[in-house]
Amino acid sequence: MLNLNNQRATVILAITRAKVLPSVVLLMLSAVFSAVTTAQEALHQPWQALLTQHVSPINDGHSSQVNYAGMKTDHAKLTAYLTALGKIDKQTFEQWPAPQQLSFLINAYNAWTVELILSAYPDIKSIKDLGSFFSSPWSKKFIPLLGETRSLDNIEHELIRGDNKYGDPRIHFAVNCASIGCPALREEAYTAEKLAQQLEQQTVRFLSDKTRNRFNKAEMELSSIFKWYQEDFSLGFRASDSLSAFILLYAEPLGLTPEQQALLKAKKMDVDYLPYDWQLNVAR
Repeated sequence: MLNLNNQRATVILAITRAKVLPSVVLLMLSAVFSAVTTAQEALHQPWQALLTQHVSPINDGHSSQVNYAGMKTDHAKLTAYLTALGKIDKQTFEQWPAPQQLSFLINAYNAWTVELILSAYPDIKSIKDLGSFFSSPWSKKFIPLLGETRSLDNIEHELIRGDNKYGDPRIHFAVNCASIGCPALREEAYTAEKLAQQLEQQTVRFLSDKTRNRFNKAEMELSSIFKWYQEDFSLGFRASDSLSAFILLYAEPLGLTPEQQALLKAKKMDVDYLPYDWQLNVAR
C-alpha cells in the first residue's frame, strides 16, 4: 500500500516537471489511482467474504444476525484479515482520503468486535459478559492498529468520532456492537468508493425499523443511540443543527406525518428513549 502511495506521488511529481499532454496526464493519474483503489479493495476482501457467508438479514431487512459458529470455523480467515489491518502504518493511513480512512476504521471496529465475541463463544449471551465490574469490554486494549494497542472505545470515540473529524453521524448506524439493539452489521465490507451510499442505506435501514424508532402523535420514541450520541446529530450534518433537524432529514423512512414534522420543526415534540437490547445478535 505504501509503495502505491509513493508511486502516486512520484507520478504527480514527474508530471509537474515535464511537459505532458493533458490527456496523457489523466491516463497516468487514472492508472495510479485505479491501482491504489484495487489494492485497498483487496485488503477488505477477506472480511467481505466472511460477511457474505455468515451474516444474514432478519426483521424484514432492518436487522441482521451473525452465524458466530460459522465465523469460528473460519477463524483463520478472520485472523489473517485482522493481521493485514494491523500491518497498515499510521503514515500510510494518514495519506488516504477521508472515505478510505473511515471505511477502514468501520471495518476494523466491526471485525475486531466479532473477534472479541469469538474469544468466548458459545459461552456468551451478551458482549457485556466480556467486561467486569471495573471495566467494560469496549475499554479492553487488545487491538494492534495503526501502531498502537487499542480498544474498541479508542477506535470509535477517538479515531472515528474524535474532533468530529469525519463530520458524519451516520457512522452510528455502521459500527456494530454485536447486540440485537444495534444497527445491523452490514452484509458487506465498507469501501471508500461506496461509503456514502452504504452509510445512507444503513441509516434508512435502522430508522425505518418501527421496533426501535417510532412516533405516537406528539411523542417520538427513539433508540438510545440518539440519547448517548445526541451531540453527534447536532453538528451541522446537511444543515441539521439539532436532533430534531436530523430526524426531519429522514421523515419519509420514519413515516412522519405533516403534523408530526411541523411539531418537530417547532421543537414541540417530546422524546423518549427505548431500552437497549444487549442480547447477542447471534443466528438462532
